[in-house]
Amino acid sequence: MTEGYRFCPGCAAPLAPIEQLEDGGPKTRLRCTACGFTHWNNPTPVLAAIVELDGKVLLARNATWTHRMFALITGFMEAGETPEEGIRREIAEETSLEVESLQLVGVHDFQRMNQVIITYHARARGQVRLSPELAEYRLFEPAQVRCWRAGTGLALADWLRRRGIEPVFIEPPAPAGA
Repeated sequence: MTEGYRFCPGCAAPLAPIEQLEDGGPKTRLRCTACGFTHWNNPTPVLAAIVELDGKVLLARNATWTHRMFALITGFMEAGETPEEGIRREIAEETSLEVESLQLVGVHDFQRMNQVIITYHARARGQVRLSPELAEYRLFEPAQVRCWRAGTGLALADWLRRRGIEPVFIEPPAPAGA
């Protein structure tokens, strides 16, 4: 059901999948067998940006990835910031670029990672200087980018369609050990 949680953070008793009646009807969740704590397992909001620099799309490769796949700039919201403030911060931290304008592209689920991705189109300026988190970047003409069939790839496809470009989809590499 949920990887990672096995014990209650309050009393350390085991968690178990227990069905209870909730507002929407019966729901099975990990619940404490002693004190009744519920692990809600709500999706985490993640921010993503289709960064446009001089008319091209900036895609970057994470330093921990062993494959040669490039992706959007992404990151987690921090407490006390709006999604717009968060994506501006992430772009600045990861690329040193200054965002000139932001436009919401869409909100997509990424169930494999239990995330909700809020994606923006960001027009940016400046000189790219990557954080240690990223290994390299490339600039692509919008018609050259390839999309994947999940999360940020769906947002990128939506953005391309709005520009009259039919997206081309690729299959991501299999996870290590698969």
